Amino acid sequence: MITRFFSTSKPIHLVLVSFFVLGLFLVVRLGYYSEGINATQILKELVLYSITLLSIFVLSFFVNKNNLTKQNSFKILFFSLFLACIPETIQHGNIIISNVFILFAIRRIISLRSNLNIKKKLFDAAFWITLASLFYFWAILFLILVFAALIFYSIGQVNNWIIPFIGIITVILIVVSYYIVTENSYGDIFMYLDDFGFDFSNYNKSSLIISITIILSLGLWALFFYTRKLQDKSRAYRPSFILILIALIIGTAIVILAPSKNGSEFVFLFAPLAIIMTNYIESIKETWFAEVFVWLLVITPIAQLVF
Repeated sequence: MITRFFSTSKPIHLVLVSFFVLGLFLVVRLGYYSEGINATQILKELVLYSITLLSIFVLSFFVNKNNLTKQNSFKILFFSLFLACIPETIQHGNIIISNVFILFAIRRIISLRSNLNIKKKLFDAAFWITLASLFYFWAILFLILVFAALIFYSIGQVNNWIIPFIGIITVILIVVSYYIVTENSYGDIFMYLDDFGFDFSNYNKSSLIISITIILSLGLWALFFYTRKLQDKSRAYRPSFILILIALIIGTAIVILAPSKNGSEFVFLFAPLAIIMTNYIESIKETWFAEVFVWLLVITPIAQLVF
């Protein structure tokens, strides 16, 4: 049974997920090269595949280190299944890169719980988020998570609130310096700004409708139990779980605001949703129900091929 197999945390799980994502890449991305592929394109695909795997490894690392779930592999299973359910998330390289930077930032934000190296972590988090926004502008909304962490971890010193702005300015200075060196100009930082849109007509594809419905239905069900259990968390760890909830809300806002809604924007929901669903699976006493829950996500990509 799937739930029994992934109920522990073993290297074999990462290996299997890696091969699963590799197969997903071969099916989804190599279809672009029907007329042949050269060495440069192969290298590009290997880089994007490696970045996707890095996203999964970073997720697994900071979740385990901060005890956001028990020691199991459900979070990486869910994350990889989400990618398969909405393959559009790996069809856009800029989204893949932006998301891994966001995961780096969340890792630093959650680690603020230890109250060690606060300034460095705040700088890193703001730096990674601003860098992510260069690849997908609306990722900038995750800066809200930095300031939420300052509140929930009771970090009140004024100088700590200034640090994130230094991280933002650092990225801007790097971009300007790049343009000075390469184009002998200051560049146009405003070119990275993006519009927003509320046209959801692109979601009217049957494959996307099926996937989004299944993921959101299971996610909302798990979210209901997740929020109910927040009060049961210890005072030391409760802020971390609240921040994951805020990350989910920010990801939802990005989906709503995304100017070009092609499905790829859902990738920003995957990490917090994987954590929330894992917490729910851990709380289910009925094994058969947990199996059905997971198998629904396994079957969804197959159903896309049928419909």
